[in-house]
Amino acid sequence: MDMFIEGRWTPAVSGATQPVTDPATGAVIDTVPTGDERDADLAIRAAERRLESWRLVPVAERARLQRRAAQLMRENAERVGRVLTAELGRPLAAAIAEIRRSADLLDVYAEEGQRLHDEVISSLPGEKIMVRREPVGVVVAITPFNYPITLLCFKLGAALIAGCTVVAKPAEDTPLSTLLLAELFDQAGYPPGCFNVVTGHGRGIGMAMVTHPVPAKIAFTGGTAAGKAIAAAAAGTVKRVTLELGGQSPAIICADADLGRAAAAIARHGFANSGQFCYRVNRVYVERPVHDAFLTALLAEVAKITVGDGRTEGVTMGPMVNAKIFANAHDQIEDARAKGARICCGGERLTGGIYDGGHFLPPTVIADADHGMKIMTEETFGPVLGVMAVDSPAEALRLANDTIYGLAGFVFTGDVGRGLALAERINAGSVWVNDIHRSNHSAPFGGMKQSGIGREKGRYGVESYLEYKTVYLSYDEGLA
Repeated sequence: MDMFIEGRWTPAVSGATQPVTDPATGAVIDTVPTGDERDADLAIRAAERRLESWRLVPVAERARLQRRAAQLMRENAERVGRVLTAELGRPLAAAIAEIRRSADLLDVYAEEGQRLHDEVISSLPGEKIMVRREPVGVVVAITPFNYPITLLCFKLGAALIAGCTVVAKPAEDTPLSTLLLAELFDQAGYPPGCFNVVTGHGRGIGMAMVTHPVPAKIAFTGGTAAGKAIAAAAAGTVKRVTLELGGQSPAIICADADLGRAAAAIARHGFANSGQFCYRVNRVYVERPVHDAFLTALLAEVAKITVGDGRTEGVTMGPMVNAKIFANAHDQIEDARAKGARICCGGERLTGGIYDGGHFLPPTVIADADHGMKIMTEETFGPVLGVMAVDSPAEALRLANDTIYGLAGFVFTGDVGRGLALAERINAGSVWVNDIHRSNHSAPFGGMKQSGIGREKGRYGVESYLEYKTVYLSYDEGLA
């Protein structure tokens, strides 16, 4: 597939291409252009040309187009989902669900956009002070491989309904689903240049987009180190930034918790998408009196997970996306093993038969973990959980906050008051108490500390693509 620029399929200026590989088999499934700074400039200039007319389109019409795009996503969910499974490895049902949930988010943004309006904050005789909300401008959206459609729609839906135009750069592992999304938005009737997609590898094309003089905002989801580099580069032209970065999210299991419910929620959440997402449970602190019982319940839940090719019926966990992501998770397992932890299940790459073509790591639970181990202090981005016994909720809270990250936290307790107190004191952008649900489309999502800057989703997400302009108007009332 080619890049999508100004409503046309466009090869790289250089003519270079790069393969897209099926992580379950290692087979090349397609190629995409290897773009560079010239391609970035073409796409950004296309977005710039469209901006002035798009920002004048009434918000009701922008909302109509967005709802139409959402409906096309639902109608094509299986088609796009199959491509997503092929390039990411996630089980097909979950890939299709991502497309449908992303469509739902577009609808939420469409509704929120129509609630935005100018305000009058003073209306003295012969004077008005008005506060206008205007689109920030051209937006660059850089997204990772793990939830390529969802994390793009976090940005795309908010930017377009606000009146911005967008240039997206998907991860090199998963560009195909994003290109299909651009095709659907074109079919929905968006004017050429509203939504453009460029592809490439490495930081070259991404940094060319970040440092380009035209874009007014960079919206990035990815690793903390890359986010810091983007923020520093964006500061050169004082671009706005929304950064959703790494996580190392803690779960606290109090002695009075429903252990079965906690174990089921943590197994479901911690190993979803092969552990490849930023706000998953990474480390678990369990009060000592219930530590062994919780561990037994957790292992029973983990045993229900079936690892394999995501296109195979009954498979609930696929491969890791590439060798680098696999190596990081495996390094944390070996680090814990060397420092005296117990590997209760998993821990080694699966081989033989269907497993030889991809990077398959089974669900891995590490007991007797502590903060001298990487599993408890560094982002894993893989199907590995560290479990540590603690003597009190206070100790668990101290350890939970002993991190540079602050994306999410999880608390399980039979005492609602204690649960709320812990939730309020965990330094994280989102905290779940007594269950783990998907993040709600109308609630803000983002992190504290080095987990990011800004919030996405709901009205909070739309607001981040707007500038405020104050207009002071004096006039003769003409009544004399």
